[in-house]
Amino acid sequence: MPAAETKTLDASAPQSPPAPTAAKEKPDLSHVWVVAAEIEVTPKIASVADYRGSFKTAEGQRVDALEVYCRGCRRPYDEVKGQDCAEKIDNRHLIGGDQSVRAKRKIPVPPPNAKIIPGGTINRRGIGAYVSGVSRPKR
Repeated sequence: MPAAETKTLDASAPQSPPAPTAAKEKPDLSHVWVVAAEIEVTPKIASVADYRGSFKTAEGQRVDALEVYCRGCRRPYDEVKGQDCAEKIDNRHLIGGDQSVRAKRKIPVPPPNAKIIPGGTINRRGIGAYVSGVSRPKR
């Protein structure tokens, strides 16, 4: 019976480099371009498009581009070409800027001869609101 061979790690053997750590991927800040288009269609296709919200066009049909803009930040192509998408960085431009520094709404001042008469509360929720005609037109 032959002796069992044991393999030992040779100290002079070159050591392999440490496994590379997962590099942090940069977030994708590129724009997603969309085109507002004008396409002439038949009445049948128009009814399908109105009902479904989409339709198929004929191959090779020419489409007039009305506007090219980014789907995220809603800014025109020629204004932001080559820049990062503002929607992916900070979405504040879509809500009218920074809310903490915006001017507050002014409460209108009533005319000097007006008399303010307090009214009752209006129930806008629940079945009582529906029955009383708040959420639907009165008959």
